[in-house]
Amino acid sequence: MKKIGFIDYYLSEWHANNYPAWIKEQCTQLGLEYEIAYAWGEIEVSPRDGKTNAEWCEANGVELCKTMEEVCEKSDVLLILAPSDPEKHLQYAKTALRYGKRTYIDKTFTPNYAEAVEIYALADRYGATCFSTSALRYADELDALKGARQVITTGGGRSADEYIVHQVEMIVKLLGTGATAVKCERQGNQCIFRVAYGEEKSATAVYASSLPFAVTAENAEGASTSKNVDSDFFRTLMAKILHFYETGETDFAREETLAVMKIREKMLTNAGEWECI
Repeated sequence: MKKIGFIDYYLSEWHANNYPAWIKEQCTQLGLEYEIAYAWGEIEVSPRDGKTNAEWCEANGVELCKTMEEVCEKSDVLLILAPSDPEKHLQYAKTALRYGKRTYIDKTFTPNYAEAVEIYALADRYGATCFSTSALRYADELDALKGARQVITTGGGRSADEYIVHQVEMIVKLLGTGATAVKCERQGNQCIFRVAYGEEKSATAVYASSLPFAVTAENAEGASTSKNVDSDFFRTLMAKILHFYETGETDFAREETLAVMKIREKMLTNAGEWECI
């Protein structure tokens, strides 16, 4: 049985609360042997529900480690969480990647493009293969939209800062890495993000806290298809993470993740005029 180590800002949060069962389920379906064996959280008590790291570990049958280094030493592969606190990811990666183990880093990969570049440089230096993605990359609905030229996405969540990565991930999966400029139009807390591409491609991402995830795509012939995004993309993500742990391979290049981080950063800092990226 291969051991997965969790590294988090605090352990009782939505991703860490759901990933163990999903990973176990996918291991059963794929015939793989992995378990969440070790965990460490930087702060002791979850601000989400008041549960301590020790309580989380007891509930999930996981050994609580006193340091991040202990998790890294004992585990075969690593999973850096902190999905609501991506500013922690570079700090954690500086320690974790030194162990040269395959490492998945949860969404949002980094708060800015420069830190994304730095994490990949660390991974290369230490021979620690890593990857990151929004689970929305693996929405089944996107598979029917190959060949898209014009894309509109919608989505919500607590804030654009935390949740816009999901829409950007869908856009980059469909349109690729050639984005050239970004513009943000704001209506209170609602945002309309526009992304210009070369080759007559473009995208619009509409964010409002209560909006469901959806995507509309038009192909080169002008045919339009709309999909509500409600497939079981998190379980697919778990399968992809396990495949990565087994093989060191992902089904997309790091350049796409870097493009997502660059577009996201420009979206959130844009002052309302077209800005080159």
